[in-house]
Amino acid sequence: MKIGIIGSGEVGQKLATAFLAEGHEVMLGTRNPGKEEVKKWKQQNPKGQCGTFGVTAQFGDILVLAVAGSVADSAIKLSGTSHFNNKIVIDATNPIAAAPPKDGVLSFFTDLNESLMERLQKQIPQAKMVKAFNSVGNAQMYKPTVKGGPPTMFICGDDEKAKKTVTEILTSFGWDTADMGKATAARAIEPLCILWCIPGFLENQWTHAFKLLKV
Repeated sequence: MKIGIIGSGEVGQKLATAFLAEGHEVMLGTRNPGKEEVKKWKQQNPKGQCGTFGVTAQFGDILVLAVAGSVADSAIKLSGTSHFNNKIVIDATNPIAAAPPKDGVLSFFTDLNESLMERLQKQIPQAKMVKAFNSVGNAQMYKPTVKGGPPTMFICGDDEKAKKTVTEILTSFGWDTADMGKATAARAIEPLCILWCIPGFLENQWTHAFKLLKV
Protein backbone atom coordinates (compact mmCIF):
# COMPACT_ATOMS: atom_id res chain seq x y z
CA MET A 1 0.00 0.00 0.00
CA LYS A 2 0.94 3.64 -0.29
CA ILE A 3 1.30 5.14 3.20
CA GLY A 4 1.35 8.88 3.78
CA ILE A 5 2.73 10.01 7.15
CA ILE A 6 1.52 13.47 8.17
CA GLY A 7 4.25 14.59 10.56
CA SER A 8 8.03 14.22 10.43
CA GLY A 9 8.91 14.18 14.13
CA GLU A 10 10.11 11.12 16.03
CA VAL A 11 6.75 9.34 15.85
CA GLY A 12 6.29 10.06 12.14
CA GLN A 13 9.82 8.92 11.30
CA LYS A 14 9.50 5.76 13.38
CA LEU A 15 6.22 4.75 11.74
CA ALA A 16 7.46 5.67 8.27
CA THR A 17 10.51 3.44 8.72
CA ALA A 18 8.30 0.65 10.06
CA PHE A 19 5.96 0.74 7.07
CA LEU A 20 8.98 0.66 4.75
CA ALA A 21 10.26 -2.40 6.60
CA GLU A 22 6.91 -4.10 5.91
CA GLY A 23 7.26 -3.47 2.18
CA HIS A 24 4.91 -0.52 1.73
CA GLU A 25 5.54 2.62 -0.32
CA VAL A 26 5.97 5.49 2.13
CA MET A 27 6.03 9.27 1.96
CA LEU A 28 7.04 11.26 5.04
CA GLY A 29 5.06 14.47 5.12
CA THR A 30 6.54 17.63 6.60
CA ARG A 31 5.85 21.34 6.75
CA ASN A 32 9.47 21.92 5.67
CA PRO A 33 11.04 19.28 3.37
CA GLY A 34 14.38 21.02 3.81
CA LYS A 35 14.66 20.24 7.53
CA GLU A 36 17.89 18.51 8.48
CA GLU A 37 16.11 15.67 10.31
CA VAL A 38 13.99 15.00 7.22
CA LYS A 39 17.08 14.92 5.00
CA LYS A 40 18.76 12.57 7.45
CA TRP A 41 15.74 10.24 7.46
CA LYS A 42 15.76 10.17 3.64
CA GLN A 43 19.47 9.30 3.61
CA GLN A 44 18.86 6.46 6.06
CA ASN A 45 15.76 5.27 4.17
CA PRO A 46 16.52 5.70 0.46
CA LYS A 47 13.34 3.86 -0.58
CA GLY A 48 11.23 6.39 1.31
CA GLN A 49 9.91 9.62 -0.15
CA CYS A 50 9.43 13.04 1.42
CA GLY A 51 6.92 15.74 0.59
CA THR A 52 4.78 18.54 1.90
CA PHE A 53 1.65 17.69 3.87
CA GLY A 54 -0.51 18.30 0.79
CA VAL A 55 1.54 16.09 -1.53
CA THR A 56 1.75 13.39 1.14
CA ALA A 57 -2.00 13.42 1.77
CA GLN A 58 -2.61 12.99 -1.95
CA PHE A 59 -0.02 10.20 -2.18
CA GLY A 60 -1.26 7.92 0.57
CA ASP A 61 -3.92 5.25 0.26
CA ILE A 62 -3.69 5.16 4.05
CA LEU A 63 -2.73 8.26 6.01
CA VAL A 64 -1.16 8.43 9.46
CA LEU A 65 -1.71 11.55 11.54
CA ALA A 66 1.51 11.76 13.56
CA VAL A 67 1.75 15.38 14.67
CA ALA A 68 1.42 17.01 18.08
CA GLY A 69 -2.23 17.16 19.07
CA SER A 70 -2.05 20.93 19.43
CA VAL A 71 -1.29 21.34 15.71
CA ALA A 72 -3.36 18.47 14.31
CA ASP A 73 -6.09 20.83 13.15
CA SER A 74 -3.66 23.02 11.20
CA ALA A 75 -1.84 19.98 9.78
CA ILE A 76 -5.11 18.68 8.33
CA LYS A 77 -5.87 22.08 6.82
CA LEU A 78 -2.39 22.27 5.28
CA SER A 79 -2.84 18.76 3.91
CA GLY A 80 -6.14 19.67 2.26
CA THR A 81 -9.24 18.25 3.92
CA SER A 82 -10.54 16.72 0.69
CA HIS A 83 -7.41 14.54 0.45
CA PHE A 84 -8.64 12.58 3.48
CA ASN A 85 -11.97 11.64 1.91
CA ASN A 86 -12.70 7.89 1.90
CA LYS A 87 -9.20 7.08 3.17
CA ILE A 88 -8.23 5.22 6.31
CA VAL A 89 -6.62 7.72 8.67
CA ILE A 90 -4.65 6.27 11.59
CA ASP A 91 -4.84 8.88 14.35
CA ALA A 92 -1.79 8.70 16.62
CA THR A 93 -2.33 12.12 18.19
CA ASN A 94 -2.89 13.05 21.84
CA PRO A 95 -4.43 16.29 23.13
CA ILE A 96 -1.48 17.22 25.34
CA ALA A 97 -1.66 20.76 26.70
CA ALA A 98 1.32 23.11 26.83
CA ALA A 99 1.46 23.01 30.64
CA PRO A 100 4.25 20.96 32.25
CA PRO A 101 3.29 17.70 33.99
CA LYS A 102 2.24 17.88 37.64
CA ASP A 103 3.55 14.98 39.73
CA GLY A 104 4.23 13.22 36.44
CA VAL A 105 0.68 13.76 35.16
CA LEU A 106 0.18 15.55 31.84
CA SER A 107 -2.69 17.95 31.21
CA PHE A 108 -5.03 17.62 28.22
CA PHE A 109 -6.82 20.43 26.40
CA THR A 110 -9.86 18.18 26.02
CA ASP A 111 -12.05 16.74 28.78
CA LEU A 112 -13.42 13.26 29.46
CA ASN A 113 -16.55 13.98 27.43
CA GLU A 114 -14.73 14.76 24.19
CA SER A 115 -11.66 13.31 22.51
CA LEU A 116 -9.31 14.95 20.05
CA MET A 117 -10.15 12.20 17.59
CA GLU A 118 -13.82 13.16 17.68
CA ARG A 119 -12.90 16.80 17.02
CA LEU A 120 -10.72 15.82 14.07
CA GLN A 121 -13.37 13.46 12.69
CA LYS A 122 -15.74 16.43 12.46
CA GLN A 123 -13.09 18.27 10.46
CA ILE A 124 -12.72 15.38 7.97
CA PRO A 125 -16.10 13.61 8.22
CA GLN A 126 -15.54 11.47 5.14
CA ALA A 127 -12.29 10.01 6.46
CA LYS A 128 -12.27 6.55 8.04
CA MET A 129 -10.45 7.41 11.24
CA VAL A 130 -8.95 4.78 13.55
CA LYS A 131 -7.24 5.63 16.82
CA ALA A 132 -3.93 3.77 17.28
CA PHE A 133 -0.29 4.21 18.35
CA ASN A 134 -1.14 6.92 20.91
CA SER A 135 -0.61 4.84 24.07
CA VAL A 136 3.04 3.83 23.69
CA GLY A 137 6.37 5.55 23.05
CA ASN A 138 7.84 5.55 19.57
CA ALA A 139 10.67 3.20 20.59
CA GLN A 140 8.17 0.34 20.99
CA MET A 141 5.76 1.13 18.15
CA TYR A 142 7.30 -1.40 15.78
CA LYS A 143 8.17 -4.95 16.87
CA PRO A 144 7.91 -4.17 20.62
CA THR A 145 10.40 -6.03 22.79
CA VAL A 146 8.63 -5.86 26.16
CA LYS A 147 8.58 -8.95 28.40
CA GLY A 148 5.29 -10.84 28.42
CA GLY A 149 4.42 -9.58 24.95
CA PRO A 150 2.98 -9.06 22.55
CA PRO A 151 1.49 -5.97 24.17
CA THR A 152 -1.97 -4.60 23.41
CA MET A 153 -2.78 -1.69 21.13
CA PHE A 154 -6.19 -0.19 21.86
CA ILE A 155 -8.05 1.08 18.81
CA CYS A 156 -11.45 2.57 18.02
CA GLY A 157 -13.31 4.06 15.10
CA ASP A 158 -16.65 4.11 13.34
CA ASP A 159 -15.65 2.14 10.22
CA GLU A 160 -15.38 -1.62 10.78
CA LYS A 161 -13.43 -2.36 7.58
CA ALA A 162 -10.92 0.35 8.41
CA LYS A 163 -10.37 -1.13 11.86
CA LYS A 164 -9.84 -4.55 10.30
CA THR A 165 -7.14 -3.14 8.02
CA VAL A 166 -5.46 -1.33 10.93
CA THR A 167 -5.59 -4.54 12.97
CA GLU A 168 -3.77 -6.35 10.17
CA ILE A 169 -1.13 -3.61 10.17
CA LEU A 170 -0.75 -3.85 13.95
CA THR A 171 -0.37 -7.62 13.76
CA SER A 172 2.44 -7.22 11.22
CA PHE A 173 4.01 -4.65 13.55
CA GLY A 174 4.03 -7.18 16.43
CA TRP A 175 0.94 -6.13 18.41
CA ASP A 176 -2.22 -7.66 19.78
CA THR A 177 -5.19 -5.43 19.06
CA ALA A 178 -8.14 -4.61 21.30
CA ASP A 179 -11.02 -2.96 19.45
CA MET A 180 -12.84 -0.66 21.87
CA GLY A 181 -15.68 0.16 19.50
CA LYS A 182 -16.80 3.49 18.05
CA ALA A 183 -14.88 6.77 17.91
CA THR A 184 -16.42 7.77 21.24
CA ALA A 185 -14.05 5.28 22.89
CA ALA A 186 -11.15 7.59 22.06
CA ARG A 187 -12.26 9.47 25.20
CA ALA A 188 -10.87 6.49 27.14
CA ILE A 189 -7.97 5.55 24.86
CA GLU A 190 -6.35 8.98 24.63
CA PRO A 191 -5.86 9.32 28.42
CA LEU A 192 -3.79 6.12 28.31
CA CYS A 193 -1.05 8.46 27.11
CA ILE A 194 -1.17 10.22 30.48
CA LEU A 195 -0.89 6.91 32.33
CA TRP A 196 1.90 5.66 30.04
CA CYS A 197 3.97 8.81 30.62
CA ILE A 198 3.86 8.81 34.44
CA PRO A 199 6.68 6.21 34.92
CA GLY A 200 8.70 8.18 32.39
CA PHE A 201 8.43 11.49 34.19
CA LEU A 202 8.82 10.01 37.68
CA GLU A 203 11.34 7.21 37.08
CA ASN A 204 12.74 7.84 33.56
CA GLN A 205 11.13 4.57 32.45
CA TRP A 206 9.95 4.93 28.86
CA THR A 207 10.05 1.39 27.43
CA HIS A 208 6.87 -0.20 28.80
CA ALA A 209 3.56 -1.00 27.10
CA PHE A 210 0.05 -2.04 28.12
CA LYS A 211 -1.33 -5.58 28.03
CA LEU A 212 -5.03 -6.48 28.20
CA LEU A 213 -5.45 -9.84 29.96
CA LYS A 214 -8.56 -11.93 29.33
CA VAL A 215 -10.00 -14.98 31.09
